Amino acid sequence: MDINKKTLSIAIMSGKGGVGKTNISLNLAYALYELNNSAILMDCDLGLANLDVLLGVTPEKNLQDLLEPDIQAKDVVVSLESPNLDFLPAATGVPELANWDSDIQSVLLEKLNDFFQNYKYLLLDLGAGINNTVTILATMTHLKCVVITPEPTSLTDSYALIKILSSQRNVKDFLIIVNMVKNKREGEQAFKRLQMACEHFLGIKITLLGIILRDSAVTKAVLSQTPLCKLEPNSKAYKNIKKIALKINKISATIPSPINSALNIYLLNQK
Repeated sequence: MDINKKTLSIAIMSGKGGVGKTNISLNLAYALYELNNSAILMDCDLGLANLDVLLGVTPEKNLQDLLEPDIQAKDVVVSLESPNLDFLPAATGVPELANWDSDIQSVLLEKLNDFFQNYKYLLLDLGAGINNTVTILATMTHLKCVVITPEPTSLTDSYALIKILSSQRNVKDFLIIVNMVKNKREGEQAFKRLQMACEHFLGIKITLLGIILRDSAVTKAVLSQTPLCKLEPNSKAYKNIKKIALKINKISATIPSPINSALNIYLLNQK
């Protein structure tokens, strides 16, 4: 393992469910891998895992098993592509994980901290909404990506998420992905509505990371439990996701500190 390797951490979140956040997380991991990057995708919708469903896999172990003293990250990780595209599954219906208290945080992060150094990218698929797990993990990551759709409820809930992270966690930098739009113009208009609200009421600027067109191929991929990049690699939506991956690759060159610095600060504060 190269101790100088940098790991760029990316939190992918949303104010409400049903906006395609998990699908984007999955296919973005594949798109980054296709650019010759090592990447690990972590299902952080703790207690209501669903990445394994999209992948059509049944993991033997999950994050809950990491709470056992003799289980390490390498025992839980699932290989998606060999080498270096991996998946850390969460558990379903486990309230102690969903609550993400300080004891669980310490156990999991101590085991995952060094393990993440094996990858250039760490993608965290966070649960929808503004629970404690979302705010803690989002604060630790380098990039905070909020997935929205043009629907008013999505914009309202995304604004609430940004407000909470800004006011309670002092997070000021947000990247926005607009999903399920008819055309580029609709995506730009949705972004501008959210942008105006954030600037006027919160005094912060948000950045448009990308726009993903509504695509029937996405539904087919979900129903077949196959990543979109595998089922329809030339689909409109996946081409949009690949553009986002290219932008992230450029951003990664500007961020000097590894994920471990953020995790180590957190762990030191717990002692």
